[in-house]
Amino acid sequence: MAASCIVLTGCGGGGGGSGSSGSPASPPSAPITDAEAARFLTQSTLGVTDADITSVESLGYKAWIQQQVGLSASGSAQSFQATAKAALLAGNPTANFNGTNTSNNYVFQQAVTAPDQLRQRVQLALSEIFVTSYQSGHQDGVGMGAYWDILGRDAFGNFRTLMEDVTLSPQMGHYLTYQGNLKENATTGQVPDENYARELMQLMTIGLWQLNQDGTQKLDGSGNPIPTYTHADIAGLAKVFTGISYYSPSPTNSTFFGGGKDPAAEYTPMIYYNQYHSISQKDFLGVTIAATTTANAAADVQTALDTIFNHPNVGPFVGRQLIQRLVTSNPSPGYVSRVAAVFNDNGSGVRGDLAAVVTAILTDTEARTAPAASAATYGKLREPLIRMTNLMRSFGATSQTGLWTIGDTSASTSLYQGTLDSPSVFNFWRPGFIPPNSKMGAANLAVPEFQIVNEVSIATYINTMTSVINAGAGSVQAGTNTRDIQVPFSTEIPLSTTPSQLVARINRLLFYGSMSAGLQQILTDNINSVAIPGGSATAAQIAAAQANRVKVAVTLAVASPEYLTQR
Repeated sequence: MAASCIVLTGCGGGGGGSGSSGSPASPPSAPITDAEAARFLTQSTLGVTDADITSVESLGYKAWIQQQVGLSASGSAQSFQATAKAALLAGNPTANFNGTNTSNNYVFQQAVTAPDQLRQRVQLALSEIFVTSYQSGHQDGVGMGAYWDILGRDAFGNFRTLMEDVTLSPQMGHYLTYQGNLKENATTGQVPDENYARELMQLMTIGLWQLNQDGTQKLDGSGNPIPTYTHADIAGLAKVFTGISYYSPSPTNSTFFGGGKDPAAEYTPMIYYNQYHSISQKDFLGVTIAATTTANAAADVQTALDTIFNHPNVGPFVGRQLIQRLVTSNPSPGYVSRVAAVFNDNGSGVRGDLAAVVTAILTDTEARTAPAASAATYGKLREPLIRMTNLMRSFGATSQTGLWTIGDTSASTSLYQGTLDSPSVFNFWRPGFIPPNSKMGAANLAVPEFQIVNEVSIATYINTMTSVINAGAGSVQAGTNTRDIQVPFSTEIPLSTTPSQLVARINRLLFYGSMSAGLQQILTDNINSVAIPGGSATAAQIAAAQANRVKVAVTLAVASPEYLTQR
């Protein structure tokens, strides 16, 4: 990968400099071009299509966002997984239907086929902030799909609602070990589990350091960053998250510990068991819940979530991460400040309106102004999952079974990234990751996605994409040699006899018209290197050569640094 293509991200181009605190830019008055629409869709969907480009050009940016926000969340993990389970058991009655493939297949189905693309993109972003993972070894496949649906359902709702829905998710309860969390007991030395209390603050809402609205750290009189909380805050908050466990229509001491578990308990919100909830004083983030003789877990949780939600850090902390996931890895302080201001007040006095926050991110001048060629620090490394979904969605991938049996993409033999399958609560990458011994490091630039880039992941990515382009993805169908998911390239194959048109097509869908002349020439040369037979060649031989031309060009395109870098 050329170094000049890999140094990315930052505030360059697009205005809204670090000192700016103005309002997000309005949609341009001039007609939106194909390239501008495709670039916008690269930031706001899981794959660019001709229909989406036309829609954005017709509606404008904000109206397109409003239309997307108005769409209901597509699909139901529970319904999809019930269908998939029935199909699997029909062929193998003893099959174990549980694990990462269960939800990953569902996510790919939605990513490629669902109309609510903005929701899908934000859903993925939220899954990388509110992390739960199969890697704990205790997660349930159907339950994890239901967790994914929580993130989708709340993607355009209020952040406070999202916090509560995540808190009561049994999958989060498993992962951060507070499901069945017991109150303190001085006799036995029992203390409440602190995992969720810590990670809810550190990773999901307010972070480690007090922030200004523009995301910069507040400093004390000696110039040192000021901690957001102490261990005492964690210990006090941990008491709040006691007495929460499995749903049961008839809760008892036994069901708290998982006895007689209801069939719906893995995907139904957890409930409160006051007999196991702490009644001692709880101090955290400057708030005190007084000691009592009567436990009220629900009220204590409401107080805790309200306190965190109203902390001034939430807007810049969460806003910056959403900007990183959608637009650029190193947004300017002005960009962060404008987005945090909308989080704090959507214009109608409402705090935490995620639809307004997403609109602010995508319509901000820093997002909508294409970076100058010299702005090498702007943009982000495309996530491996999005590289794949973009390929599939742009070129019309289909599933023969309707089950999208993509399987585990987080494996070291695949994309190194899968949904709800990160190696730790820190996601596949930390939002502040700076690659050591690199140009990005020298420039103090965060490039989160680079945390999973190494010699092996580069090779397996290219091998995986090559395999999908040439042979498809997913399980091999019984009685055939074809894989479940196929990318047909039906629009592209007729263009293969005119290389310039084929290259233009790839440039439109995968590069939002930004492909360099050099890369265009490389693709053209390689297309021409595949001869289309004449003379006595059969129609099948000619068709195979035409398809091969397309596959060669697309493979080179998705392996290029220009594709890997979203700008």
